Amino acid sequence: MSKTNNFVFWVLYIIAWLIFVALSIEAGGLLVNFFFHIYKPEMVQNLYQKLDLIQMYKESKLAFFGVYSFILIISISKAFLFYIVIHLMHRMDRSKPFSAFVSRQISIIGYFTLAIGLFNLIARQLVKNLMHYGFVPENINQFWVDSEAFILMGAIIYIIATIFKKGVELQNENDLTV
Repeated sequence: MSKTNNFVFWVLYIIAWLIFVALSIEAGGLLVNFFFHIYKPEMVQNLYQKLDLIQMYKESKLAFFGVYSFILIISISKAFLFYIVIHLMHRMDRSKPFSAFVSRQISIIGYFTLAIGLFNLIARQLVKNLMHYGFVPENINQFWVDSEAFILMGAIIYIIATIFKKGVELQNENDLTV
């Protein structure tokens, strides 16, 4: 591997770590915010992103728990997705990238990306329906603006995973014949 490719790989590895840390902080902040909504609601306006759903909690606990569950599932899934990416980058043998481990990890990344996109799409539709009843504030839509991008990215990653799987099969076949 050339020095340029090695440098780019390490820059991307560092960027993946930074994104993972940022998404973990976001997920942790939203989790803390959730518990403050339940146990100490007067403090919510001072917390992370000022996500104040107290009125929704008072009017409909079912709507509150449903919407907040989607927020937490999506944010934790995004953080876990980047954990899988970091794990892949850390353990991947760059001299022989076509391995069963890489193929499996890319498949998992594709499935997680697609699941995040589908959860985003379902949550956006749920919130759109709840807005008709006046339960949901406007600032909540920031959590699922990228559902189509995640679905498309998941489909592309799935195609790449299929190519990698075939590459692993060909490499194993080639190793057996030589």
